[in-house]
Amino acid sequence: MIFSDLPLSRRLERAEATASSKFIEARARTTPISNAAWIEIAGAYAMFDGADSPLTQTFGLGLFAEPSAADLDQLEAFFQKRHAPVCHEVSPLAGVELVQALTDRGYRPIEFTSVMHRSVQSPDSAPSSAVTARRIATGEESLWSRLSAEGWSSNPELRDFLLDLGIVISAAEGSFAFLAELDGQPIATAALRCDDGVALFAGASTIVSARNRGAQRALLEARMVYAAAAGCDLAMMCAAPGSPSQRNAERQGFRIAYTRTKWCLAPR
Repeated sequence: MIFSDLPLSRRLERAEATASSKFIEARARTTPISNAAWIEIAGAYAMFDGADSPLTQTFGLGLFAEPSAADLDQLEAFFQKRHAPVCHEVSPLAGVELVQALTDRGYRPIEFTSVMHRSVQSPDSAPSSAVTARRIATGEESLWSRLSAEGWSSNPELRDFLLDLGIVISAAEGSFAFLAELDGQPIATAALRCDDGVALFAGASTIVSARNRGAQRALLEARMVYAAAAGCDLAMMCAAPGSPSQRNAERQGFRIAYTRTKWCLAPR
């Protein structure tokens, strides 16, 4: 049994932080004009991927070391000098003292995330639907990005971020992009990163016309096979609480480890 404790939270948060840092490094290589960068302070990874990017934030704050006022000053300066919002994704295992320190500095909660996990196991049987899933081939990065953007069309603010996502993921060390196809036509996307035994499942998106056909199940099973072959023992996935993505993950054996809070520094 895997218990939802501090060691688990450290393992999950470090896996996502490492995945984000490798993405930032790939962004800096593929798009130098982005000025993408990251730093580590008091065990937290701070990412800058553009002022409007969902990756521009920190991971792991308070889990590996208690941040001092000077540490928080330095983290805030990292974002502020880049004219970006100052945001921290904080695990509840970091403790109430950190929450108090953030509220005292003018932070407010803006988002919750269900952090989920399960053991890595290859499926016992062949896929049960007509949908197939595979890793993308070289040259399919832009196709993957367009499909992802179409699947997230209800969130137009993410469009610019998504339209070159496949290129950056494919360039990021240890990250892999997957496609799902129905009758030879691509209908859904997903991504996987394996690091230190943790398989991070992300990037799930299905075009509206092909939903409820088993695409995300096929993509999860394909990635689970890949993660098992890579030696991973723990899978993680994040979703909005109560969302269809969370329900799909729970149907596939994921359970909630904890609910993370995103704190943003209010403008002064």
